[in-house]
Amino acid sequence: MAVESRAIEKLANWLAEGASVVVVRVKSVKGSAPREDDAVMGVTATAMAGTIGGGQIEWRALEHARAILAGKTGPGALDIALGPEIGQCCGGRVELDFSPLDGALMDSLAHEARETERDLSHVLVFGAGHTGKALATALAPLPVRTMLVDSRPQAFGDFVSPVAKKVTALPEEAVHDAPANSAFVTMTHEHSLDFLITAEALKRNDAAYVGMIGSATKRAVFLNWLKDNGYGHESGDKLICPIGGRSVKDKRPEVIAALTAAEILGAVYAGQDTRPGN
Repeated sequence: MAVESRAIEKLANWLAEGASVVVVRVKSVKGSAPREDDAVMGVTATAMAGTIGGGQIEWRALEHARAILAGKTGPGALDIALGPEIGQCCGGRVELDFSPLDGALMDSLAHEARETERDLSHVLVFGAGHTGKALATALAPLPVRTMLVDSRPQAFGDFVSPVAKKVTALPEEAVHDAPANSAFVTMTHEHSLDFLITAEALKRNDAAYVGMIGSATKRAVFLNWLKDNGYGHESGDKLICPIGGRSVKDKRPEVIAALTAAEILGAVYAGQDTRPGN
């Protein structure tokens, strides 16, 4: 995800406020580098938004961008070798482009951000309890489109998050409406509802990830439930339960959320790599 929507929002605010901004863009990459082509960072005299990879390359870019803002040099390109001379050992080479932010560039960046956002995989988290909210929070800054779903309006309470929220009496319908390569995670207040939503997710052959919070015992009960309700025992083959792996024996919501977010991200990226044309 090169053009990040949160950075673009910051750039738009700066432009609206009349601030002077230089946009730094990774124009080309040869060999190993911290970020991919087209990664974008905005720089003002006192602030920055986005990242081109951190470390010495970013500090040099900040210094150069602020020299442009101060009138000490002009816009253009900067070629940086990522070697020992700048304290990095990536071994690659990066060409950076420096451009003053204006309306035309802002429109172009906003369009790219919308295109990038449109192509993101969707993650549907069912259940706005402690762990569901923790997972939504963990997923919020990641390159996925997350929706937190619950049948109880009061479950969201004063929960503040940039992720989408959906209240519906039929949460399984959200499974049917999700696009291909979506991830589905169930952690509702009722096991029977977990089972129904998970079964519907498993019916899809294009899901990147289907997970259900619980133990190995809950998984076994669910597989029997699938068979008893006509879904077929083989439908559970792709189910991840317990979620988040078993290497860390810690059941705090934030820990489960962190481990599960990493698990989901790996699955959706793997699904993107298998799309036609990749």
